[in-house]
Amino acid sequence: METYAILKKLREDHHLTQEQLAERVMVTRQAVSRWETGETQPNTETLKLLSREFNVTINTLLGSPRILFCQCCGMPLSEDEMISREPDGSFNEDYCKWCYEEGRFAYQSLDSLVDFLIAHAPDGNGLPEDERRRQYTQGLKTLKHWR
Repeated sequence: METYAILKKLREDHHLTQEQLAERVMVTRQAVSRWETGETQPNTETLKLLSREFNVTINTLLGSPRILFCQCCGMPLSEDEMISREPDGSFNEDYCKWCYEEGRFAYQSLDSLVDFLIAHAPDGNGLPEDERRRQYTQGLKTLKHWR
């Protein structure tokens, strides 16, 4: 779905007129109209306001152009409900809600996350624990949080 269609659907789903939405995100009704026809797109700051207003990520507002992965554990973030939030309630699209919530990380070290994965992730290949630990560590070190 394109951004213009997503914005219109969200506005209608929330039973808002273009004018009401414009007031909430501090733009003109004409700006909302141009977004909904695809003539223009909201700027970054307005996307943040729309994200809060509709309780969806900016990625969702833009039609999910990026495949998001938690930059702590590597889990695909396929649903907005999986994505972490900052203390002010805004989304942090870099992390899942299990690794990062309201400004705090759940895992204080790479070893603590690897320990959790060894204990809870299934091992379909029958690898020895030291090999699983090595593979997890190697993969996790490619993510933003552990670089």
